[in-house]
Amino acid sequence: MRRRTRAAIAGAAALAWGEWLNRRWSRTLVGRGAGAVEAVVVLGFRNPQATANVINRWRVRAGIRSATGGGAGNPRVIFSGGATGGGATEAAVMADYATSVLGFRGTVVLEDRSRTTWENITHVIPLLEDADRIKIASQPAHALKARAYLRRQRPDLAERLVRADDYRPGEWTAVKPLLALYGLWTLRGLTAEERKPAL
Repeated sequence: MRRRTRAAIAGAAALAWGEWLNRRWSRTLVGRGAGAVEAVVVLGFRNPQATANVINRWRVRAGIRSATGGGAGNPRVIFSGGATGGGATEAAVMADYATSVLGFRGTVVLEDRSRTTWENITHVIPLLEDADRIKIASQPAHALKARAYLRRQRPDLAERLVRADDYRPGEWTAVKPLLALYGLWTLRGLTAEERKPAL
């Protein structure tokens, strides 16, 4: 019985840790933002098939709810990601899912050349110049990495970053400890300043 109790406590602690760390990442390198023009960047994930895989479906949903949650009259969503094989680009696959399955009717923009997160940011920068508020939607650790890259490439645009709706308590709870472990590994190149959450 004690072994079961210890296992239950350890499991609950791991889930709580995963929730806490993902929540913290979603609130790092963001401000409050001001202005009416909002752009949401949705980062793609490797998608060799013709339809959106489970990761890209989740990212699109997070991006759409981020766009509709900001009060913008005509939300603009930028889907970013190139082709991972000989088929459609990640951007096109995500945009198709957003419009045909989720029924998104806002402005859709495709950035379909990127192969890395750094390239995602490099190629979307020209699409963000007029935005007052910029949101980046992905898993929280990946979105934080992209925000850090925007800060490195264009600090002036990074000042316009606001939080996307890519973290919700209880969403993906069972896998958040794994996402947290993977996130710690992927974020190892960020500086201490880039890891500091917003107050």
